[in-house]
Amino acid sequence: MEVITGVIYHSVGASCAAMCYTPQKKVAKWSWQTYWLAQAAVCWLLLPLAIAWLTIPQIGTVLREAPSDAMVKTFIYGVAYGIGGTAFGMAIRYVGFSLTYAIAVGISCVLGTLLPPLVHGQLASLFSQNGASWVMAGIIIGALGIACCGVAGRFKENDLRLNHDTGHTFSLAKGLPLCFLAGVLSAVYGFSIDQGEPIAEVAAKYGSGNFKINIVYIFSNSGAFVSTLIYCIYLHRKEKTFAEYRQSGPNNRLLVNFVMAVLTGMLWYSQFFFYGLGHVRMGKYQYSSWAIHMIMLVLFSSVAGLLMREWVKCRRKTIVTLVLALIILVIAVLALTYGNYLGSV
Repeated sequence: MEVITGVIYHSVGASCAAMCYTPQKKVAKWSWQTYWLAQAAVCWLLLPLAIAWLTIPQIGTVLREAPSDAMVKTFIYGVAYGIGGTAFGMAIRYVGFSLTYAIAVGISCVLGTLLPPLVHGQLASLFSQNGASWVMAGIIIGALGIACCGVAGRFKENDLRLNHDTGHTFSLAKGLPLCFLAGVLSAVYGFSIDQGEPIAEVAAKYGSGNFKINIVYIFSNSGAFVSTLIYCIYLHRKEKTFAEYRQSGPNNRLLVNFVMAVLTGMLWYSQFFFYGLGHVRMGKYQYSSWAIHMIMLVLFSSVAGLLMREWVKCRRKTIVTLVLALIILVIAVLALTYGNYLGSV
């Protein structure tokens, strides 16, 4: 039941991640960097500090006893993740939700899952353990499903072009490199959590229980915030958009924009919160948490794209391809869950 519970928590976190960008559609009279920095301050700075303070007993003592090298490594990998997250948000403007999630998350799924055991020299030994074949099969099937989502996204691009409905920003040439950059650097986040495990163990010693990963987010997420802050300030200076934070006049959207940014940040941080609750329940195959989370993220984001009518003008062939991809992703999650179950017996 611990494994099943862990998968359920991962599904909740993935659904939050899949929906976290939807409030952006309600933002008006703000440049991208204004919105992005506002939501980043919530999900990568304020909420990690607040939630850790609420859930980690004796947090001051934990931080004093935690190994400094683990803090530094977790922070640095978080900086890389922040660059990937920024590229992710920019890619959505050019290729939409579904295609961005398919490509970027597909790369992140494979790299982020295999990197921690590979670096620790545990990959070969893990393959020989009970249920490992199901876990690896789930990763491979998940990558296939994500690739099918990418094919459906490509079909979608062609359909939109035929319908003269590509919009002013839809550009595969601009979005594709951003998707690849986002995928590679986002994969580092799973490794950042892995490097923060010594910090989490200190928190567990003082009674944090299943919330122990929350202490790690202080370092991984603040690293992401630093890289995001630097880039957004650069854009603000270049485009002279600092004044957007203090709009005035009868038609200003300041309150709505801030509410949407806060909502985005809360949804994005929720994926980390529930990821941590799921991760600690996955037993010897904790490294598969990243694959489960990423596959579910693509699954739910594709469904979100359908609900948001991103695919409404697509041909039947495109929709059938997407539905097939979703079925494959569900099979992948089931295979990963069964493999983790066998490993826990």
